[in-house]
Amino acid sequence: MKVVIDRLDHYGRGICNIDGKICFVKNALPKEEVEIEIIKEKKKYLEGKVVQYIKSSKNRIKEICPYSHVCGGCNLGHISFLEENEFKTKKVKDLVEKFSNVNSSLVRNISFLEDGFYRNKVVFHVSDKKLGFYEENSNDLVEIDQCCLVVGEINALIPDLEKLVKVNDIEEITVRVGNVSKEVMVSLKGEVTDYSTIIDKVDVVVINDRIVTSKKSILSQIGEYKFLVSPDAFFQVNRNVTEKLYDEVLKNVRKDHSSCVLDLYCGTGTIGIYISKYVKYVVGIEVNKMAVEDAKRNKELNHIHNIDFMAGKVEELIPSIKSRFDTIIVDPPRSGLDKVTLENIIKINPGTLIYVSCDPVTLARDLNILKEFYAVKYIQPFNMFPRTYHVECVCVLNRK
Repeated sequence: MKVVIDRLDHYGRGICNIDGKICFVKNALPKEEVEIEIIKEKKKYLEGKVVQYIKSSKNRIKEICPYSHVCGGCNLGHISFLEENEFKTKKVKDLVEKFSNVNSSLVRNISFLEDGFYRNKVVFHVSDKKLGFYEENSNDLVEIDQCCLVVGEINALIPDLEKLVKVNDIEEITVRVGNVSKEVMVSLKGEVTDYSTIIDKVDVVVINDRIVTSKKSILSQIGEYKFLVSPDAFFQVNRNVTEKLYDEVLKNVRKDHSSCVLDLYCGTGTIGIYISKYVKYVVGIEVNKMAVEDAKRNKELNHIHNIDFMAGKVEELIPSIKSRFDTIIVDPPRSGLDKVTLENIIKINPGTLIYVSCDPVTLARDLNILKEFYAVKYIQPFNMFPRTYHVECVCVLNRK
């Protein structure tokens, strides 16, 4: 059937209406006239697939990735980068207004840099001794020879990884690259007996969570600070936009004359170390013990003396916090803040709360609780993950 696409949903899918029922259409843009085939019919919605483009949008571009229609990585590869950034700004505005009744005028235009080849970490899957990514919403492998999202060092390693999977029974390969040092870490899952094809090409090799090289971590950098990154530690994948995001956090720390800072979900200590020069002291809490060990080493590496780290779940440790903090920074997982953490943030009662969010839906949900005690100063989105529907935000709140 022929339809005209009305708008995009928050996952970048086109939306139209068929006989009073909403229909989601992948790879379709607003105002496009398309012929579609219904591929899924549910009680409340339909899903369609484009068969033919009758009238294309001026915002449609030719995708540079040959796998974009089958691989689930680049949801927005067919949209101009300008339109992608406008879509993400509008997405944040819509979500915070809908779920927290926060005025959308407080959402600033998105901050962005490059639109590809930015990821310094990637997970490859292996099936039948072939290397690639899973097709969206399935375990069917899409064999690839390069990815338009990852840095050049990862793409350059793919031929060696293909040789590696031919001589081993590998299930999964994670590759990380130091964003300035260009050091490479490869983590392998499966039955690995021969990794000679990569040993001279990489700095750290991890097999089934056991490091088999003398070097245990790789070195990354954000701004003037250097960070050791271990295999399981979280580290932002987009160096340049991360630096812009951290500068946004630092700007508010300095503007509000923050003195004592509690850094929740601190990972390898990156944000706390980044702001440490401008505050009296920082306490970071992180559940991943390896990340905390990295954080302590990063403190020494950067000659920082006014920061300490605690290993454990935030919701279990925060109730025991007795010190006074004038600023709390949170960078939670996609699930956002749990009830105990929210209650204790309100109890600690900092003058400034800086919420770094990787999911505007859970940010909006948490703002719905926080707004009773805190005024939202502004929300700054960042395009940390170009060509995907994901968007990162820094939300600055001040105590009422």
